Amino acid sequence: MRLRLARRIRRLSNERQCSLDSGDIQRRTLRSLLERAQHTEIGREFGYRKLVSRFDHELVHAFRQTIPPRDYEAFRNRLDRMRTQAEPDVLWPGVVHNWAQTSGTTGGQKYIPVSQDMMRSNYRAALDIFAHAHRFGVSLSRLFSGKLLFLGGSTNLETNELGINTGDLSGLVTPLIRWPLSEVYEPGSEIALMSDWPAKIDAMARRCARQDIRCVSGMASWSLVLFEKVIEHARTRNASVSCLRDVWPNFQLFIHGGVKYAPFAERINRVWSGDGTIDIPARVEVYPASEGFIAVQDRKGEPSLRLHTDMDNFYEFIPVEEIDKPEPHACTCDEVETGQRYVVVMTTCAGLWRYIIGDVVEFDTVPDRSTRPGHGLGPPRLRIVGRHRHFINAFGENLIVEDIERAVVAAQRETSLPIGEFTAAPIYPAQDQPAGLELAIEINGSPDALDVQIVQFAQVFDATLRNGNVDYDTKRSGDLGMACATVSPLPAGTFHRWMASCGKMGGQHKAPRCSNSRELIDSVLAAAGAPRKDVTAQSSN
Repeated sequence: MRLRLARRIRRLSNERQCSLDSGDIQRRTLRSLLERAQHTEIGREFGYRKLVSRFDHELVHAFRQTIPPRDYEAFRNRLDRMRTQAEPDVLWPGVVHNWAQTSGTTGGQKYIPVSQDMMRSNYRAALDIFAHAHRFGVSLSRLFSGKLLFLGGSTNLETNELGINTGDLSGLVTPLIRWPLSEVYEPGSEIALMSDWPAKIDAMARRCARQDIRCVSGMASWSLVLFEKVIEHARTRNASVSCLRDVWPNFQLFIHGGVKYAPFAERINRVWSGDGTIDIPARVEVYPASEGFIAVQDRKGEPSLRLHTDMDNFYEFIPVEEIDKPEPHACTCDEVETGQRYVVVMTTCAGLWRYIIGDVVEFDTVPDRSTRPGHGLGPPRLRIVGRHRHFINAFGENLIVEDIERAVVAAQRETSLPIGEFTAAPIYPAQDQPAGLELAIEINGSPDALDVQIVQFAQVFDATLRNGNVDYDTKRSGDLGMACATVSPLPAGTFHRWMASCGKMGGQHKAPRCSNSRELIDSVLAAAGAPRKDVTAQSSN
C-alpha cells in the first residue's frame, strides 16, 4: 500500500496534468463501461455494441442521443429483479450481490447496486483520502501508529436465500478494510454490528476513550455527538479532562462529509481544543454517495472537492434550469463552466446509466480549454450547493440549500450561538400571518438566557439571505411579499429524536436543510416536545 500511495501522491500533486487528462480519462471510462455491459439486457436494448464502434469524439454525443438521463423510478423494475431475484446481466454483467439501502429522509426506500467493480472503485477512492492527507502535511506513518475510528452505520447485512446482501453502505464496504488498516481499525466488529444508534455511540465512546485515536471518519453532526460522549466517559476516570485533545492528544485527521461542515465548525473546535478558533490539525472533506465515491478535498483549507475522474465512473452535469427538459444539455467535466449550477448525472460501474443522483454542484476550477479565460483553471473541483428537489420557492424567493447554509453560518459567526442541526421551510400566509420563511434550529442552552443573541441571529440570517439572493430580497422589499425570517430555537437533540421516529438514526442519515412544503419542518417541531419561542427578525426596510 505504501508504494501505491506514493505513486498516487505524485500523480495527484501534478495538477496541470490531472487537469489536461480529465476529459480524455472520462471518455475512456465511458467506452470501458459500455464495452463491459454490451451483452446485458440494457446493452442489447440500447445497442451498446454499436456505440463502442464510434470514434472517441463521437462517443459521448451518440451515448446521449441513445439514452436519456433518468431517476430511480426509471430503473426500479430492473433493479428489483436484480436484487430480489438475483437476475444476472440486466444492467451490469453477472449477478450484483451487494446493495446499499439509501439514507434519504424523504421519499421511499431505494436500493443501489454495489458491484465488485464498484467495491474496487470505492477502495481506490478511499486511498486517495490518505494521499491528500499526506499532501496536507499529515505523517501517514505516525497516523497508522495509532487507531483509526470509522463512524458508520451497522455492518449487519440482510442476506436473502439467493445470497444477495442488503444494508448500510458502510456495512458493505467494511470488507474493504484490509491489512494494514485492519490492524488499526476501530470500533471493532462487535460494536460495528450494532444497529441501536444511541447504544452504539455510547459503546464507541466508552471503548475509544481509552484508545490512541489518531483519525476519525464520519459525518460532522454525528461525530460531534461522539466527541462529547468520549469526553463524558473520559471524565469518569479523570475529572481534569476539559476537551477532546486531553483524551486523544495524537488525533491528527478528521475525515468528514455528508453535511456542510461550517455550521458545526465552531462547536467541534471548542470540543476539540476548548477554543472555538482552534481546529483539528488536519481535515479532509469527502463526497461519497451510495452510487459512487464522487470527490475529495485536495487543497487544505479550501471548500472545493476534486472530482474522481479515474475511478471507473462517468460523470455528466446538467444545468439546473434544463434538468426537467425532454432533451437537456449535458456537459462532461472538461466542458463545465464556473458560476453555473449543475445537477450531477452518473454512469457507474454497477449498472446505473445516466442516473440523476439529485445533487446540485458548482465548479470552482475547470480544466483548461483554449476558449476559456485564464482564471479558475485546474482539475475539476466542485462544491455541493443543494439538491435539485430541495429548495424553497413558495412565493418566488428561489432559495436553495447553499443560501440557507450560508446565512446560518454568517449568523452563527456574528452571534457565537452554539447551534446544531437545522432546516427551513416557507410560512404560508393566513389571517394575521404574512408569508415568510421559518428556520428551525437547535441551540444549546436556554432560549430565555440567549434571547438577545437569538434575535440578533434572526436579523443576520435574514439580512444574509437578502444580500445573497436577489429574488428573496425582492420578495422581502417593504415586507409586502414576505415578512422577516422567523427563527424557531429547538432544544439540542431534537433532530435526532425526529430521525429516530422516522427510523433514520445514525450512519449516513441526515436531515434535509430545506423543503418547499411544511411537512418536514412541522414534524421536526413536533419532535421538540416542548413549547417553542419563535423569534422574528426586525424589519430593516
